[in-house]
Order: sequence, then structure tokens, then C-alpha cells
Amino acid sequence: MAVRIAGINIPNDKRVEIALTYIYGIGKVKSNRILAEAKVNRDTRVNDLKEEEANLLREIIEKKNLVEGDLRRDIQSNIKRLKEIGCYRGTRHTKRLPARGQRTKTNSRTVRGNKRLTMGSGKSKAGLQKT
Repeated sequence: MAVRIAGINIPNDKRVEIALTYIYGIGKVKSNRILAEAKVNRDTRVNDLKEEEANLLREIIEKKNLVEGDLRRDIQSNIKRLKEIGCYRGTRHTKRLPARGQRTKTNSRTVRGNKRLTMGSGKSKAGLQKT
């Protein structure tokens, strides 16, 4: 029996505590809070969950927490608002640069498109001439 919560199929062979983290917006801490609220043992495997426990978890997650599509939409609208008002963080998002004060001289390669502007090893190619 595959348990489906918030449009995500949760893996059956994992502990419930870890399996809930497959849902976008739920980490380990929030997962433990949800399980405590539902009074479900966190060491239980997903395939050992009873139907009423799965329904209770589904209800708690979908009603009380912002997850998956709604959370993604909320984050994108916040970024769009920052861009529209023209604040520093918004301009950093527009330029696809780090927005939280990280350095960019080194690091941030994935954000910048992995530009490697160094010359290489420095060895001259003089010894590789054809005769």
C-alpha cells in the first residue's frame, strides 16, 4: 500500500520520520512535530502504518502546513515582489547572484554558470612543437 500525502508517494521501506521529509517543505524537525501531534511512533515503517494513522498524518500535513505546490508558489511570489520593488535582494535574484551576503570572487560557481576564468596550469606549449 503506497501512502500518498500532498501529491507525493512516500517510500514504503523507510521510517515515517524520514519518509515525511520527501515532501517539499517538511524537514526532520517538522516531521517529528507532526508525528508527535498525530501520536505516531517515529520508528514505525511506512508500510506498517495503519490506515487511520496515514489519514491523520495526511490531514495534519495538508491542513496545517504549507507544503509542495502552495509553498513553491508562495516563495516565487515573494521573490517576484522583491524584484518589483527593486530592493537589493530583488536585484540579486534578477542577476542570478547570491542574495544573502556570500562572496562571489570565488565560490558561487553554480550560480554564475561555472565560469572558470583562470589561465590553466601555466605551462608553456613550446615543448609540443611538431618537427
